[in-house]
Amino acid sequence: MLVRKALLKDATNIYDLVNSLSGDGTLLKRSFAEICENVRDFTVSESDGGVFLGCGALHFYGPHLCEVRSIVVKPEAKGQGAGGRILGALIEEAEEHGIQSVCLFTRIPDFFFKYGFRPVEDKTELPDKIFKDCQNCPRLHRCDEVAMVRGRIPRISILGPKIEAEQLVRISG
Repeated sequence: MLVRKALLKDATNIYDLVNSLSGDGTLLKRSFAEICENVRDFTVSESDGGVFLGCGALHFYGPHLCEVRSIVVKPEAKGQGAGGRILGALIEEAEEHGIQSVCLFTRIPDFFFKYGFRPVEDKTELPDKIFKDCQNCPRLHRCDEVAMVRGRIPRISILGPKIEAEQLVRISG
């Protein structure tokens, strides 16, 4: 099994897999253009024979926080370790960038516990995520996902009301 950064040629497979789970709200629907624009955020897994197995993305909010998004494997690849290998690569990428706080929203928290994620009781403690995606989610007022974080919860935000971007530059610079 190979885990690697996605290439533009992977966009169709990513689009098809992510959107196969958007009908029931498991994942947010993504347009093909959005996948292409953000393909560099994705990491993919493929079999030794080159068959696409799954994907996951790492979205950067700033030096204080990133988010694991759209992590999914094909049904026939479940239990083969592809999801864990993708997640491990995304965590390693966050660490390479010096980001200590990684968040995600999920309906399967048990999978993420073994990778050091823990639940966040109050989702508003992650305002960057709320401002970026939650407002567009069909389940906005009836969210059934568990917010999780690996590392500490950031005390700053660049999209939400915690502090302004100029203050972030002074803090991180």
